[in-house]
This record gives sequence, C-alpha cells and structure tokens, in this order.
Amino acid sequence: MVNTAEMLREARALARASQGELARLARTSRPTVSAYENGRKDPSVTTLLRLLGALRTELAVVPTVVWATYPQRAGRQGWVASSLWRLPPQRAFARTELPLHLNWSSPGRVFDLGDREDRARVYEIVLREGEPQDMESYLDGLLLVDSLPDLTLPQHVRAAWEPKIKAAFGTHEKSSAVNEGRT
Repeated sequence: MVNTAEMLREARALARASQGELARLARTSRPTVSAYENGRKDPSVTTLLRLLGALRTELAVVPTVVWATYPQRAGRQGWVASSLWRLPPQRAFARTELPLHLNWSSPGRVFDLGDREDRARVYEIVLREGEPQDMESYLDGLLLVDSLPDLTLPQHVRAAWEPKIKAAFGTHEKSSAVNEGRT
C-alpha cells in the first residue's frame, strides 16, 4: 500500500519547500496540502503527480526486492536479492561507520563510500556478513555492478550474486564494457 501522505512529506522535505510554497507551485491551497500530508484526504493520482511535479520529483515504479538465502561455510547462510536497487546519491557516497556485527575486525573505522577502494571494502564486508537490511542500507545496485569484478569475495558469494549482475545487464561482457567506459 502506498502511503501518499509520507511520500508528499518526504518529497517536500527533499525540495526544502514549505506547505505554502508547494500549494502555490501546484496551484492549490495550503490547507489542502496539509490534509494530504496528514492523511486526512487522499489525492487522486493526477493530483499526486501534479504535486510531485511541482516539487521537481516524480513517482517511480520499481520492482520489489525479494531475498533468498544460499549456503555459506560452517552452516552459515548468505543472502542474495532477486533484483538490484538504487540508493539516493547522498547515501551511496556517504561517509559511514559500519555496525559492529558487520565490521567486527575494525570497529569504529569510518569508510568513505565516495572513495572507490573504501566502497569496495564495504561492499565485500556487507556481501559476506550482511543481512538484507544491511545490504539495502549500504549497497547501491549500479555501483555493485561496477565494483563486482574488483571485489575480493569467496566463490560462493560471487556465484550467488553474478547471475543478478548478468540479469541487470544481459551478460558479463556488457558489465565489463560499462566498467571500462565503453557502451
């Protein structure tokens, strides 16, 4: 179920607009915007698209990520996604400290996801140690496609994820061409 109230609040916050500014841009009243944002009134799809457009945002339909397990060593399980997802750029390239359950070997270390080497290290850790919520928090699907050939991963982790990468771009050769700047 889509929560239009939350969606409008988030879009307005991202645009750094007040309810009054949104109302003016979308040619409606501030009380109407407030009613939409507080769930007292539901906008039609046409109205929702007009409000989002006024904020220079859009509604997107993306596939739901479904998670499956695969066996790892010593009776552990790993997680692999049915499809790839995107993170907002500010999260995909943030400076971050991984939680202890992921980064137990260097607690407190801050990684710069904008740095290719740091990002590769985070992706290696999260792919090996993470659960779905960890992966959705720290990994960006397109950056994973770009990074996978350079990651040092156990074979069973790589074998679980490579089909998803191939599915995203058709073949491994295409993803290699993207890595080298060719299309």
